[in-house]
Order: sequence, then structure tokens, then C-alpha cells
Amino acid sequence: MTDPFGFLKIPRRPVPARPVEERLGDWREVHAGQALLPLVSEQADRCMDCGIPFCHTGCPLGNLIPEWNAYAAHGDWRAAYDRLHATNNFPEVTGRLCPAPCEDACVLTINADPVTIKNVEQAIADEGLRRGYMVPRPPERHSGRTVAVIGSGPAGLAAAQQLTRAGHGVTVHERADRVGGLLRYGIPEFKMEKAHLDRRIEQMRAEGTTFVTGADVGGAVGAAELRSRYDAVVVAVGAAERKELPVPGRELRGIHQAMDYLTFANRVREGDYAVPPVTADARHVVIVGGGDTGSDCLGTALRQGALSVVQLDINPEPGPDRTDGEPWPVYPKVYRISHAHEEARGRAGTDPRLFACATLRFEGDASGRVRALHLTAVEPPARTPLTGTERVIPAGLVLLALGFSGPERAGGLREQLGLELDGRGNFARAADFTATGGRAPGVFVAGDAGRGQSLVVWAIAEGRAAAAAVDRYLTGSTSLPAPVAAHDRPMTALGRFRYGDD
Repeated sequence: MTDPFGFLKIPRRPVPARPVEERLGDWREVHAGQALLPLVSEQADRCMDCGIPFCHTGCPLGNLIPEWNAYAAHGDWRAAYDRLHATNNFPEVTGRLCPAPCEDACVLTINADPVTIKNVEQAIADEGLRRGYMVPRPPERHSGRTVAVIGSGPAGLAAAQQLTRAGHGVTVHERADRVGGLLRYGIPEFKMEKAHLDRRIEQMRAEGTTFVTGADVGGAVGAAELRSRYDAVVVAVGAAERKELPVPGRELRGIHQAMDYLTFANRVREGDYAVPPVTADARHVVIVGGGDTGSDCLGTALRQGALSVVQLDINPEPGPDRTDGEPWPVYPKVYRISHAHEEARGRAGTDPRLFACATLRFEGDASGRVRALHLTAVEPPARTPLTGTERVIPAGLVLLALGFSGPERAGGLREQLGLELDGRGNFARAADFTATGGRAPGVFVAGDAGRGQSLVVWAIAEGRAAAAAVDRYLTGSTSLPAPVAAHDRPMTALGRFRYGDD
């Protein structure tokens, strides 16, 4: 076990990030080369090994956090690695990208600083990789059943790996030219280097999973015909229907959806472009949206050489502490600074965000390109404009990071499979992940396509749970773990994570 008095003797010390100017000069991860195993082991020793570990409730995967904390504290990286993978297919991903709701649910958070759970998770995953623990785990026997997974984001990959290890023949269909979904093209390299994703895909190939790229299911690839060739289908296409900003001047050149901008930047890192088709270089950049996607755009724009960057958030500035309506262990809406915000403050000396403001209109130059944005302060919670607060800021590039409203409506996937939409615009499904309204049985919906835009940790959890449901459908029973059911976890805490300004 960990030191029972560790939390009293050892202060919280997160793994330090690289200096701002150093990391702004490259695209490597913010914490590249900063594992510092002695520090991580010491921090893991702060875990109290609670009788009721509320960190479990904060983690959609139900990660065995006290267990791998104890192993990490004693330097038993093999055991820690195995316990970490007992609940999580891709801990090197979640250790980098998850906002760590487990830390806000840590019992220490009641009156002290929580354990650095996210740092410990990443260190265990990376140390296990360095020691060669990440090896293929092909199934001992094959079932003779086949499954098509549509989409290769975290939900699709998790479902595919679980079903392959259960002995089914799994083919992942991805419409892009590379596997990974938003992990590949939506997450900037400085948050997660794609080598981590590539290693997992190679592991899955070695285990027997087949990948098909350039497969636009519902478009060039008929969804109904695909369903007829497999015993089951998992729809894990994400929630990529982007929200728009219907204000005057939206048609001007230089106004782009954030995900297009991030995809171009990632394609440069993949070698597809020498220079991105949309760049912040030598431009005043305005990001409309206060969520995580906006923060990703901020870090990208700074690395591309933007003259200035402003991020607009329609919500009021949160306070530093929990409110009475957000008691522990709920993930609270408090003032937080991402690494990108830290970089912007280091360069400009101020927080790049403007809170409680909304866009009124865009102004263009004679060539039809955006040159300014007119904004106004708004009064919460109705977000009504406040008279006399209009102001103008320069804008040579505007990025819309307003969030998503469910799976994409275009294409024939929904119509060809007979999928219904729920009240929030997602693909409707039953509690066992089976699609409702489908024209054929054996169609399942996992991840953001059924849940709505959410966290990578939720996507992996849903992929694992959907895999268990598919395995049960195909064989009558399953030994695969199912960390969540579709509707048995409340949405209240989830709503506090924002990937756009919704």
C-alpha cells in the first residue's frame, strides 16, 4: 500500500511542463521528456487508498487508481501497467488528453490538493512502453463471427480491440486517409504526438484487427450492403456536425471552422503539406468559443506565428473555487488555465480570453477578407447583449470553435441503416447500445455518435461497453468488461466539460 501519512508529508507537485518559449519553438508535447519517475512515485505515495475511492466515480472507465498508485509508489511498473490496462485500452492517450475528473473526485480535494493522478497514469503508460510491456494480445481462438466498426476514433478503436481479443473478425472502416479519427487530425501534436497512436494501431493489426481507409460508409460504401456482409456493426462515427455562427459577414474569407484549421495543421505534421492552406502566420487571430477546441486552436496559432490571439467565451469568467451548487466530488466549473493559455500569457502577459462576450458581426476589407470582429458584452444567464458595450477588435483569421450538435447529417449512413435521432440530435439507441429504428438487427451505436460530444475517456469507456454488448449479441454471453451502460451515468457532471462554446 502507499504511505498512510504520505498526503500529510508530501505536497502536490505536478510534472513540470517545458519552458514556454522552448515549446513554442517546436511541435513536441508540452511535457516531452519530463516523466521524472522519482517525482511521479513520490506523488503516487500521496494516495490515501481510500476505503471508498471516489476517484473511481469520477472516471468513466472505473480505473483502478488506488491500485496502480500503490504499485507506482513502489516502482513496480509491470504491475502498475497491468492494472492500468485492466480498464483502459489506451492510457497513454487518456493520460495526455483527459481533463482528469478523477482528480476533482479525489477525497483529498475536500480540503487539500488532489493526487496528481493524470501524471501518474501517463508515466505508467510511457514507462511500460519503454520497458517493452506493450505487446500484441491476439485471441487464443476465433469465433467465426465478423464485426464492422464504422469510425476509427477512440470509441471505434476501443470497441475493435476488445472484439478482436474476444476472437471475432473485426474490420474498422475509416473514411479519412489515415486511421485515428479526431485523435489523428483533431488533436494537435503538442498535446499528443501521433507516434503513440501509430503504435497502438500496429498493436491492433498484429492482434488481427483489419483497417480500411478511404471508406466513406453511407457514401461510396453502401451502409446497408456493409451490414449484410457482417454479423454485427458498430457505428462510432463521432459527433462531427459543427455548430455555425449566423451573423453578418460570416461569408468573408478568413473565417473557418476550428476543426478544418486543426486538420490542416496536423496534416502538415503528417507530411501532406509544406505549409497549411489556412495559417495564423502574421495575422491577428480571433477564436470564437471558450472550450477545449478553442484552446487547441490557440496553441496552434501561437506556434504558427500569429501576431496576436484572442479567445472569446460567451460564458462568464468562473471563480477560483467550487460553488455551493457544485459540491465535491462533482467536476466543478472553476477558472482553469490550459497549457495554451499559459503560453499566451507568457508571450503577451495577459489571459487571451474575453469572457461574457458575443460576436455581433464581421467586417471585411475591399478584397472580401475579414479584418475586424464586432463584439458585445452579454448578461448571463440569458446571454443578452448589454447596450453600450460594443467594441471592435482586429481579426485577420477567425476560427469558429462552437462545439458540435451530433453526428453529421450529410451522407447516407443514417438513412441506409434506418437510424433514428434522439432529442439531442444523436443516433438513438437502447441501454444496451443497440440502435433503435434500425432496418436490421445487430447495429450498435457507441461514443459521441450516441452520447454527444464528450471526453476521450467517455469514448473509450463506451467503446469497451459496446464491445461487451456486441459479444453478448453474437455469442449469448460475454466475459468482456463493460465499464458503463449508455444511460446509467448522469449527464450533470459531463456538461461541465466543454469542447466548444455551447
